[in-house]
Amino acid sequence: MGPAQPRLSALPPGRLVWAGSLVLLAAYAALWVLVPWDAGLLQQLWFLPGVGVVGAIIANTSGTGGGVVFVPAFNALREHGVMALDPLQIVAVSMGIQAFGMTMGSLRWVDRLFHQPVAQLGSLDAPVRPRDFLVVSVGVLLLSLPAMLVTQRLAVLDPQDLLLGYKTFSILLGLALIITTWTVNRTRPELDRLHRVDLLVLLLLAIPGGYITALFSVGIGELVALYLFIRHYPILLCTGTACVISAASMILGSIWHVDAGTIQWEVVLLAAPAAVLGGFLARPIAIGLGARRLKTLVGGWIVLSAFYLVWLNAS
Repeated sequence: MGPAQPRLSALPPGRLVWAGSLVLLAAYAALWVLVPWDAGLLQQLWFLPGVGVVGAIIANTSGTGGGVVFVPAFNALREHGVMALDPLQIVAVSMGIQAFGMTMGSLRWVDRLFHQPVAQLGSLDAPVRPRDFLVVSVGVLLLSLPAMLVTQRLAVLDPQDLLLGYKTFSILLGLALIITTWTVNRTRPELDRLHRVDLLVLLLLAIPGGYITALFSVGIGELVALYLFIRHYPILLCTGTACVISAASMILGSIWHVDAGTIQWEVVLLAAPAAVLGGFLARPIAIGLGARRLKTLVGGWIVLSAFYLVWLNAS
């Protein structure tokens, strides 16, 4: 296995991340000036930064999107009377927080893409071609974004019925990921280039993924990450593309919620900086865990969180 093109960008390592951080900082500062917020409510929700950082670490190490943490967490807080957000508001604040956290995570993974280390001799880890990264990210977004934006405005199906079907599918994917990680993919090398059949499957998942994302703030990133993990692509391709796709989806998806007035801004103001921190920390955590442990943890979280949401909506 040859080297993984350690320098494909003219920018020094980390420069993209710091430039993006300044943009995120400016956007966050603008929120304090432009949106309404209540100081008393901010004090009551003091615990939200902890939820934000944990959610963003899980979201950006796995690529599944912060919704896999924020939606169950905010539903639990609502059920216990801690935070009175209805389901639409939960989706709205989840998108708002992820717009910050997933963007930072994306910047970190893209920076890694253009400054990959040289592969070790005999390693099962494969390099990622920037072309494959771009094709997956752009190809999926071209189909998923229109589906998400149209769904936000014209959704007619019962979200609870869809949630049950989607989470059942997530449970199957999560179990498949754990099983393949410890069986067929245990000792074989990672795929070093994107196969056409896998791109086709991702494009087929894009439209339903966009539809689901509009309703639950989670969907397309989870589907992309899980599928690529199961197919045994490198962490950088699986997690990195899913983070980019999720970040773009959350930024554009938040626009409708801003216009509709469904975002509880105090939640975003408290959790967004922590989500940015979590997004920054996620990449080295994912790499440090290694592919096998990361895939096991991702599959386990998907299964457990899916069971929780199904139980919550059935009770």
